[in-house]
Amino acid sequence: MSAATPTPRDAGLPPPPVPTSSSLSIDSARTPPNVNKPTILHLGGDIRWNHELYAELGRRFNVERSYSMGRQDFKRALKENKWGNFVGIYRPFWNTGGEMGNWDEELISLLPPSCRIYASAGAGFDWVDTRTLARRGIIYCNSASACTESVVDIAIVLILSTYRAIPWSFLAARSCNPAEFRNANQNIAAVTHNPNGTILGIVGLGKIGHRLAQKASLAFEMEIWYHDIARMEEREKSLPGGAKWCEKLEDLFQNADCVVLCTPFDGSVLLSTTQFSQFKTGARLVNIARGKLVDEIALIAALDEGKISAAGLDVHSNEPNVNKDLAQRMNVMVTSHTAGASVESHIGFERLGIENLLGWSERGRDGVVTAVNLRWLVGSE
Repeated sequence: MSAATPTPRDAGLPPPPVPTSSSLSIDSARTPPNVNKPTILHLGGDIRWNHELYAELGRRFNVERSYSMGRQDFKRALKENKWGNFVGIYRPFWNTGGEMGNWDEELISLLPPSCRIYASAGAGFDWVDTRTLARRGIIYCNSASACTESVVDIAIVLILSTYRAIPWSFLAARSCNPAEFRNANQNIAAVTHNPNGTILGIVGLGKIGHRLAQKASLAFEMEIWYHDIARMEEREKSLPGGAKWCEKLEDLFQNADCVVLCTPFDGSVLLSTTQFSQFKTGARLVNIARGKLVDEIALIAALDEGKISAAGLDVHSNEPNVNKDLAQRMNVMVTSHTAGASVESHIGFERLGIENLLGWSERGRDGVVTAVNLRWLVGSE
């Protein structure tokens, strides 16, 4: 993810139509706001799937629309109180509604004091300062559970690619060069392995990490080790072969045959030269979390040294720019931050955002479904 703009999780979906009064489920421009209802600010394009639920949102709230606005226009609109004293923000997509860039203290400071909840699409939230929102009494809700299956399926693809040298085989076949084809066909078996019985080390046993552990242990009989800030015994028991908690990351790195990052980005690099030196020689790395968790220069060195034998990267440190040194390697699978990009994910993104807003309208903080910053919240109802 770039420093300025959140990465879209709905890449590949058609752009939303230009809104017209006939195309909107709720059009605040032609329907005078009801002074007896609080206001929600809907960022970006029209909803696509959950129309009945969106209509319920319109019965509970006045819905104002910003559509797509750059940062300066958006800041100006907030300063001018264009949308009034709205109580919440709804952002259903990743390819619209984020043109104002990162939600940092500068932007958050311009929100009206009435704002109490921000419900947004996607799993990651490194583009929004959730602690600053919390200090202003604003709950931030993501939609991670909606894309869990999609993200985990791509994680499985990337894991298999690191064990079975899929990039090498794919690129050789795609070259349509008989010599390259024969080279892969005759030599790839000497460097590939089955994942069965090996140790999968998961950093972050949240919804995505736990579901990955379930699929990997069931389908590939992998042994699950994990690191998280606290032991999760109930989740351990839910896995067919259980799981081993590593209190220290170093213990995980020294033993795992494949390490998968499933943890949020907290503003600091997780894997650099020191950490790669702790890895088991020949281990594999998969990153489905955030690109900035990994020092890519250090990863290249670890690959060159053979400390890391293969990598699978859905995310990159300088998106949309992909490191060419990594992308051109036959032992590195790269994808375009699309692990969560499926129709099913985005139906869920839309729905969860609305459900968070409706739940909050009924029961305050106790009604939200997927809040991520409650532990820092100040002054919430």
